[in-house]
Amino acid sequence: MAEAVVLAVSKIGTTLAEDATKVVIAKLSEKVTNLKELPRNVTRIQKELNMMNNVIQDFSTSDIRKYVIKGWIAEVRKLAYHVENIMDKYLYYAHQMQEEGKVMKFIKRIDYIKIFNEVADDIVQIEKDIKQVKDLKEWSLTVEQMNPNESTYIERQGSTVCLSELTKDEDLMGIEDNRKKLTQWLYTSEPHSTVITVSGMGGLGKTTLVRNVYDREKGNFPRKAWIVVSQTYNVQDLLRNLLMKIANKEQPPSANMDRMDVYEKQPPLANMDIYEVQDEINKKMKDTKCLIVLDDVWDYEAYIKIRNALKNLQESRIIITTRKEDVASLASSKCRLELHPLGDTDSFNLFCRRAFNNKEDYKCPSELMEVATSIVRRCQGLPLAIVSIGSLMSSRQETVYAWNRTYNQLKDEMLNNDNIRAILNLSYHDLPGDLRNCVLYCSMFPEDYSMSRESLVRLWVAEGFVVRKDGNNPEDVAEGNLMELIRRNMLVIYENDELGKVNTCKMHDIMRDLALSVA
Repeated sequence: MAEAVVLAVSKIGTTLAEDATKVVIAKLSEKVTNLKELPRNVTRIQKELNMMNNVIQDFSTSDIRKYVIKGWIAEVRKLAYHVENIMDKYLYYAHQMQEEGKVMKFIKRIDYIKIFNEVADDIVQIEKDIKQVKDLKEWSLTVEQMNPNESTYIERQGSTVCLSELTKDEDLMGIEDNRKKLTQWLYTSEPHSTVITVSGMGGLGKTTLVRNVYDREKGNFPRKAWIVVSQTYNVQDLLRNLLMKIANKEQPPSANMDRMDVYEKQPPLANMDIYEVQDEINKKMKDTKCLIVLDDVWDYEAYIKIRNALKNLQESRIIITTRKEDVASLASSKCRLELHPLGDTDSFNLFCRRAFNNKEDYKCPSELMEVATSIVRRCQGLPLAIVSIGSLMSSRQETVYAWNRTYNQLKDEMLNNDNIRAILNLSYHDLPGDLRNCVLYCSMFPEDYSMSRESLVRLWVAEGFVVRKDGNNPEDVAEGNLMELIRRNMLVIYENDELGKVNTCKMHDIMRDLALSVA
C-alpha cells in the first residue's frame, strides 16, 4: 500500500546523491529560479513522505478498510507517484546535460533553462500539495481513526513460531485414517497400474494429505513424479513435465527444454512431439514401479488425454486429487477417497496448534474458550480456514477483548462472503502493507504455479516491496516476508531442498482468487 511512497523517497535519495544534480545546480542556478533551493526543498519533501509512510504503516487492520482512510492513502500514493516522475525527469535531463559537457554549446538545441525551471516550479507545487494532503488528513480522520496505537497493539503481537513447527505430522489433524487407507492402496497386490482418487470441496486438505503420503512413500518407488494439472492445462506440457520428473531431472521444464544433454542420445525435449514424449515415458517406466500424483485435476479429459503414456505400467500407482465427481469416478469404488470436513474435536485441536503455537501443550486459556469455540465453529471443519484463522489469532493478545474484537470483524466479513473467503479476506487485510503487496504480486502468477523462493525474493526487492530494515538487507527482509506468508497460510510450501529449506511455494487457488479480486 505504501510502496509508492517508499519508491519516491528512495528516488529522492538517489537524485540528491547524483553528481549530475550538483552539476546542474552549479551551472544553471543563476538562470533558474528556485533551482538553488531545490536540494533543501526536496529534502523537506522526503521527510514529509517518510512521515506519511509511517502514519500508513501504523493504521490498524480495521482502519485501512474504511473508505475515508482509503481515499486519503490514495491521495498520498498519487502524490508519491508525482514526486517520482519529477525526480525521473530531473535526473534524465541532468545526465544528458552532463554528458554533453559544454552546456552553452548545446543550449539552443535543448532549452535546459526552461526544463529545469519547470522542475523547480513542480517541486514548489509539490510542497503545496503536501500541505493540502496533510490538511485532508486532519479533516477526514477522526481522533478514533487516527489513534492506531492501542488497536494495533491489541490486534498484533509478535509471533515466535518456527517454520519447522508448521509441517509436523501431528499438526495434520484428522488425517490418520485416510493416510493409512491411501498407504494401503499403494501396496496392494494388484499387478497392473491402479488409479486412486482423492476428492472433496476446496479447502479440505486434499493436496496436504496426498503430499504427506507421497513424501513418506516415494522412496519405495524407483520412478515418481508430482504433476500439477489445474483448470488450464496443456497436455504436451504435462507430458514433458512428467518425463522430466521420472528421468530424475528436477529442474523445471523451461530450464532444460532446449538442452541437448538432458537425455543422452535423445533429441532435445522441445523438439519431441507428443507421441515421441509418450513413447519415451513408456520406455522410462516400463517394468518399473512408479508413483505418480496428478494434483488438482478439474477435467475428466485431462487424464484420458495422458493415459496413453501410462499404459502397460506394472505395479504403478496414480493418485488424482480433484473437486469434480466425474474425475473422482476414474478410480474404482474401492480406491476412491472422499474427504469430509473435520469433526469438532479435530477442528478445535488444529486451531489451537496454530493459535497457541508458543505454548508447549497448545492449550487454550479458559477465558478464551468460548470465543475460540465460536471462531472454530465458523470454519465449518475446513482445514484451510482453520489454519488461516488460527495463524491470524496467534498474533493477537490473549485477552477476551482482543479476541472478541477480531471475532466481530469475522462476523462482519461473513455478511458478504462465504465462510472460507471471509476468513481469508480478514487474514489478508490483517497483513502489514508490505506483505499485502507481496501477496498481490504472487497472484499474478498462473494458477497452481510453483514459485521459486529465490526468484520471489529477488522480484519483491526489485519491485520495491521490501527495503532495508533493522540492519537487515532487503533480501533478508524479503526472506522473512516469505516465511511470514507461509506461517499465515497465504502461501504453502510446495518443495523443500535437501537441507529442509523452502525451495518452491504455491498460492492456494482460493487465496489467489481473493487476491485477484482485491487487486
